[in-house]
Amino acid sequence: MSVTTTTHLNFRGTAREALDFYRSVFGGRAVMVTYKDAGAVRDESEADWVVWGEVTGDDGFHVMAYDVPADLPWSQGESPFFVSVRGDDAEEVAALWSRLAADSAGSTVVRPPAPTPWAPLYGMLTDRFGVTWVLDVAAPYPA
Repeated sequence: MSVTTTTHLNFRGTAREALDFYRSVFGGRAVMVTYKDAGAVRDESEADWVVWGEVTGDDGFHVMAYDVPADLPWSQGESPFFVSVRGDDAEEVAALWSRLAADSAGSTVVRPPAPTPWAPLYGMLTDRFGVTWVLDVAAPYPA
């Protein structure tokens, strides 16, 4: 199995602008999925916000980002990133999830692992150190 970690940046309505800027600085390719694309619109004014986006470069640069919906807490600078752990095998990713979630000293499940429109398996938790981890299985996005 192959596992990578990537910085996952959190914004409120400016993820597209940020990703476009990072692509202009670092080069590479930007891919963005909106809440509308994913069938996950909570508020019509946020339908075109980014639910999942990334910039990847041939040189190894990689950053991910999304727009935190207004019904969830967010304050710029207080929770500016997640650590994204992405693998290509659901069983291996689930095992990593289990080990992170087993920390009875304080991990909090934000979203239990389950299939989503953008990944065969996706889950999110915050560990006892305050780091939020996003674990998922990579799947190509048919743009």
